[in-house]
Amino acid sequence: MSGGLGPKTAEGDAQAPEGFYAVVPQGLNPRSKFHLSFNIGYPNRYDRSLGRTGSYIMVHGGESSVGCFAMTDACIEEIYTMVHEAFLAGQLSIPVQSYPFRMTPERMQAEIHSPHHGFWRLLQPGWLHTEQFHAPAPALYHHPQ
Repeated sequence: MSGGLGPKTAEGDAQAPEGFYAVVPQGLNPRSKFHLSFNIGYPNRYDRSLGRTGSYIMVHGGESSVGCFAMTDACIEEIYTMVHEAFLAGQLSIPVQSYPFRMTPERMQAEIHSPHHGFWRLLQPGWLHTEQFHAPAPALYHHPQ
């Protein structure tokens, strides 16, 4: 976890992005200083439309980060391998969904006074779909990319 609740808005704000992103083959970095890594594709079109800035938001090993998604080296090896194999099999992109918390109706109600509540309401249908079907949310649930 990086920063506090709320989406990434600016380069260097120590926040992790919240929203719907896509990894593309060019985003893989087998020579990362954090063991292995891949870029999630932040900022997406929606972020850019709001003037949000930042770059190289990665999923990586090394277990610590400020703004990226860090995990153990063993975990990134497993995920990186699946992503790499999907590209080799012809998949053009890998969806990434990043949520601030489990977006249950109860938790959303608890966050009703947050300045980010309206944005989170845009994300919640995708989270609910993924919880129900155990699969990435189709594009119809995404805010504009």
